[in-house]
Amino acid sequence: MWSIFFFKVLGFFMKSLKRILLLAFIFVSRKYEEMTRYSHEPDNATKSSKSRGSHLRIHYKHCCEITSHIKGMQVTKAAKFLDDVLVFKAIVPFTNYTGGIGRKAMCKQNKKKGTQGRWPVKATAVIRDLLSNAVANAETKGLDTDLLYVQHAQANRAPPGRRRTYRAHGRIGKYASEPAHVEIVLCEKAPKVAAEEDEQKKITRKVAAKNRFVKVGGGN
Repeated sequence: MWSIFFFKVLGFFMKSLKRILLLAFIFVSRKYEEMTRYSHEPDNATKSSKSRGSHLRIHYKHCCEITSHIKGMQVTKAAKFLDDVLVFKAIVPFTNYTGGIGRKAMCKQNKKKGTQGRWPVKATAVIRDLLSNAVANAETKGLDTDLLYVQHAQANRAPPGRRRTYRAHGRIGKYASEPAHVEIVLCEKAPKVAAEEDEQKKITRKVAAKNRFVKVGGGN
């Protein structure tokens, strides 16, 4: 009798535990969806694609300079720029975080103020992969990759990795990393429509007055 009662209570407890775990899973998944929101939402979601990386072990300042430079570029041009940086044929101009950044003659390639720049290979490779992922998402949606451009590219600070290094005389020094969250949004540009030519060309008042002027006399 006691064994039957025990198994009934155990069964009820297991069902309750399953329900609690299911509710906890739903709550955590909703929280995760809220956490993975993008800071920018495109106007037409069907003509755009996204890619995001969280807690990336690359320097935040490098990511910030790279994303600010490729923002607004055509996808093919941005991919070529990142590939050239990896082989030191192009340089990332540093316009915001310029402390201790050396001046490079290669910065004259870019239409940016200043001549400070670097070749952050590790951050460039990661952002290149994110861009490729966004292009693959666009192909899955059936978008034309030749018309894609980087509408939004942003890097945010992630929680620093806290470590320690041991110094002389028994001291301990801070040894922290500065990881980053990176997000990229690609959009498809609408094809340009040729403007219809007006039947009558518009002219200014000055030109109209000159046309009304009648030359008198035969002098040169």
